[in-house]
Amino acid sequence: MNAFWFSFVLFLLFGEFQREHARNVSSRPPVVKIGAIFQFDTAIGRVAKIAIPEAVDDVNSNSSILHGTKLSVTMHDSNGSGFLGMIEAMRYMEDDVIAIIGPQSSVVAHSISHVANELKVPLLSFAATDPTLTSLQFPFFVRTTQSDLHQMAAVSEIVDHYGWKEVTAIFVDDDYGRNGVSALNDKLAERRCKISYKVGIPPNSDASHNEIMDLLVKVALMESRVIVLHVNDTMGLKVFSVANYLGMMGNGYVWIATDWLSSVLDSDSPLPSATMDTIQGVLVLRQHTVQSDRKKTFFSRWNKITGGSPGLNSYGLYAYDSVWLLAYALDAFFNQGGSISFSNDSRIQSLGGSTLHLDAMNIFDGGSLLLNNILQSDFVGLTGPIKFGSDRSLILPAYDIINVIGTGFRRIGYWSNYSGLSTIPPETLYAMPPNRSRASQKLYSVIWPGDTLSTPRGWVFPNNGKQLRIGVPIRVGFKQFVSPEKGTGTFKGFCIDVFIAAVNLLPYAVPYKFVPFGNSRENPSYTELVGKITTGEFDAVVGDISIVTNRTRIVDFTQPFVSSGLVVVAPFKKQNSSAWAFLRPFNPLMWTVTACFFLVVGIVVWILEHRINDEFRGPPNHQVITILWFSFSTMFFAHRENTMSTLGRLVLIIWLFVVLIINSSYTASLTSILTVQRLSSPIKGIETLQENDDPIGFQVGSFAEHYLIEELNISKSRLVPLGSPEAYANALKLGPTKKGGVAALVDERPYVELFLSSHCSFRILGQEFTKSGWGFAFPRDSPLAVDMSTAILALAENGDLQRIHDKWLQQSSCSSDGTEIESDRLHLSSFWGLFLICGIACFIALLVYFLQIFQRLGKVPPPESASPEGSTSRTGHLHRLLSLMDEKKDLSKSHGKKRKVERSLSDDIESSMRGQSRNMQT
Repeated sequence: MNAFWFSFVLFLLFGEFQREHARNVSSRPPVVKIGAIFQFDTAIGRVAKIAIPEAVDDVNSNSSILHGTKLSVTMHDSNGSGFLGMIEAMRYMEDDVIAIIGPQSSVVAHSISHVANELKVPLLSFAATDPTLTSLQFPFFVRTTQSDLHQMAAVSEIVDHYGWKEVTAIFVDDDYGRNGVSALNDKLAERRCKISYKVGIPPNSDASHNEIMDLLVKVALMESRVIVLHVNDTMGLKVFSVANYLGMMGNGYVWIATDWLSSVLDSDSPLPSATMDTIQGVLVLRQHTVQSDRKKTFFSRWNKITGGSPGLNSYGLYAYDSVWLLAYALDAFFNQGGSISFSNDSRIQSLGGSTLHLDAMNIFDGGSLLLNNILQSDFVGLTGPIKFGSDRSLILPAYDIINVIGTGFRRIGYWSNYSGLSTIPPETLYAMPPNRSRASQKLYSVIWPGDTLSTPRGWVFPNNGKQLRIGVPIRVGFKQFVSPEKGTGTFKGFCIDVFIAAVNLLPYAVPYKFVPFGNSRENPSYTELVGKITTGEFDAVVGDISIVTNRTRIVDFTQPFVSSGLVVVAPFKKQNSSAWAFLRPFNPLMWTVTACFFLVVGIVVWILEHRINDEFRGPPNHQVITILWFSFSTMFFAHRENTMSTLGRLVLIIWLFVVLIINSSYTASLTSILTVQRLSSPIKGIETLQENDDPIGFQVGSFAEHYLIEELNISKSRLVPLGSPEAYANALKLGPTKKGGVAALVDERPYVELFLSSHCSFRILGQEFTKSGWGFAFPRDSPLAVDMSTAILALAENGDLQRIHDKWLQQSSCSSDGTEIESDRLHLSSFWGLFLICGIACFIALLVYFLQIFQRLGKVPPPESASPEGSTSRTGHLHRLLSLMDEKKDLSKSHGKKRKVERSLSDDIESSMRGQSRNMQT
C-alpha cells in the first residue's frame, strides 16, 4: 500500500514537471534578435566582425543552452561617431532587439547609453574602456572587458617600479582619452607621482603631420622623458612616426602605450618594417587572457577561417565571450519565466506627428530581469572567468606587459590587481596569498628606445634655455658657510663648495644661477626662503638650511651634508682649590646618607653582639662610645672590636665592601679635583634654562626660536635675537642682569663650534638636545634631489666633503681646551645599589636575631610579681624583652665541653708519647 502511494506521488510530481517544462519551452521564442554596433575599419572592429558571428553560430549549435531558441545578430558600423551610433541604436529599437553587443567606442557608448536606459536594453560593450561608463548614470551599460581604471593602475605601478616621478600624457581629446588620463593622474598620485604635462590630440583621424609635430615639439621641451600614449590605433602610429622623425624614439626616452597598440600588433602582425622601426623599445599593455585548451583550439579555428589575417586580439576574445554571456543570461531569463515582449513609451507617443517615426521604438519589458541575470552570470569563457564584482566590473583584472623588439615583441611580465607586477602568470598567483611588497614586484629586463638595457633616468633639464633659479641666503654673520662675492654675482663658502662639488658629480649638466635672498642687514628667515620654492620663485635653495619638520612638509631635502643639533653655550669660570675642597667629591645628599649608614650599621652590630661579646657590654655611656667608635673606624678598617656572632660578621663583611667602594670613589674624585683644572658654570644645560627666567640668545633666522617657543614652551619675551659671533660674545659677557645681555645662547652646533674656535671663554653646556642636519631644498618629488643625495654620499665616501669642511671650518686650538662642562661630584644615584644591599643585610640580620629572642622569651617563665594573679601588662612584656636582650648569654657549658675535648686530646697525645718511649727502650 505504501509503495502504491509513493508511486502515485512520483507520478503527480513528474506530471507537474512536464507541464512546467512545456510552459517554459512554449514561452521561449524560436528566434531572439540581438544587435552589434562597432567600427568596422579598426583593428578591434575587423576582429569583432568575425568573432561575434562565430560566437552566435556556436551558441545556436549547442543544444545545452537556450533549448531551441536561436540568436539572430545584426551588425551596424558606427564609424566612431556618437551621432551615427545613436541613429543605429534607434534603428535596432524598431526591430525589437533585446540586447546590443557593443559599442566599441567610449564616445558612442556615452551617447547610446541614454537610449538604452530609456528603452531598457542592455549594452554589452567588449571594447569601451572609459572608467566613467560604470557610473550609476548608465545602469544598462555592462562592460564585458577591463576598465581603463585598471590599465592606468598598471601604468602607474610600472612608473613607480622604475623610480620615475613625472610623466607626460598624450591622449586623444574625447571621452575615452580624457577620462583615461584622469584615471592615470589619480593612480599616479597614490604613488606620489604625477603628470607633469599633458597634451590632447583632436579626436578625428585627420590630424595632420604638422599638427602632431607641433604637439611633440612642446613635449620635447618638457623635463619628463616618460611618455604615456593613450590614443586610438590610427592616431597612435602617426604619433610614433613623427616622434621618430624628431628623434624622440632614441636614448633617454620611455614610451608606454596603452592596449590600443597591442591590438594592432596582435591583429596586423607582421607590421611593415618602417612602422616597426618607429616603435622599438616601447612598453605596451595587453589585456591578459588565461591560457587554456579551449582558447588554443579557437585560435587554430580562427587561423583556418581568416588565414591569419586579421590576427585574433584580446578584444576579439571578449567580443566572443560577450555573446556567450548574453546566451547564458537569456537561458536563465527564460527559466525564470521571462518572455520577450515590448510596450510603447507614452512619452514617445506624445510626440505624434513627427516624421522621425519615434513611436516605432518600444521598451523591452524584460530588460531589467535580463540585466540582472547578466550581472549574476558566472562561467568560464575564452578569456577566463566571466564574473562581475560589486562595482559591475569583471573580477580579477590583469594585463600582459610587452616590449617591442626587432620585428616582434617579448612579454616582460604581468600586472594584476591581486599582486601587482610579476613575472609569474596571475592565475598562478591567485592560489597564493597576495603579496604587494616592493621586493616581490619584478619584471624581466627591457630593451629601451635607443637599443639600451640601462633604465632611462626618465627626465632631463628642459631644452628651453631656462636655468635653475637657486635661492641663496645673504648672511650677516658666520660668512664661512655662505656669503656673496662682491662685484661678481656669485657666492662662496662651505655650503656653496659642497653644492658645486655635488653638481660636478652628476652624470649630466645642470644649468643654474644663484639668486640672493635677504637685505644684507640681518639674517633672512630660512623658513620664508624655503617657502619660495612652493611659490615657484626658486627652483631650489642652497645654504645652511636645517632639515626640520615644518620644512619637509612642503619641500624635499637632499641627504644631509652636515650633522647638526641645538646646543647651549654660556660663560664659565675656572674652579680653584680651596680649604673645603675635600668636601666636593660628594654632594650633600651623598654625605648625609653615608653618615646615616655608618650609625645604622654600628647600632645593628651592637645589637647583634651585645649578649655574647664582652667588648660590646658595659655602662651605657661606654656603649654609646663603642657604637660611635666602631661605626666610624670601619671607614679606615681600623675597628678593634671583634665580632663573635654569625649575623654580625655577615653584616660587617657587606658593610666593609660598601666602605671599600666609597673610599675608592672618594679618593679618585678628590685626586681629580686637586690635580686637574676644573670648569664651573651655574647653567648645566637646557634644563637649567627651562627652570629659570634668564634671557636666552638665538641666531636671527634660525629655527631655534620656533623650537624654544613651541617645543620647550619658553616665553618669547625671554628670547634675544643675535646676528653675528661678535653679538654672541658681547651678549654673553654682559650677562643676564644687564640690558642686551643673556645668560646663555642656544644655536646649532656648526655655528657654535665656529664661534668657540675664536672665543675661548665660553663652553658648550650639557648635551645636544635635538638631532638634525643641513641639506639642499628642492620641490616635492624632484628627481634632482635624489641625484644630489647620491652625489653628496659620494663626496662623503671619497673624503672630499671632509676636505671642504677643513678648508672653511678649520678650528683653532682653543675650541678643544677642555670638554663640555659636566658636574664632577659623585651623586647618590651611583651608589644606591650598594646601600640597598647593605640595608637588606641589616634588616635580615635583625629579623633573625629578634626571632631568636622571641623564641627564647617564650621558654622563660615570667617572674613573680606583686600584681594580681593572671594580670600582665605590656610594660612587663617589654621589660622582660629588654632584660633578655641585655642579659649576657651563658657560655660556660660550651666552654666546659671545649675543655673536656682539650683534656681528652692531651691524654691521648701523652699516652701515645709514653708508648713510643717504651718502644725505644726495648
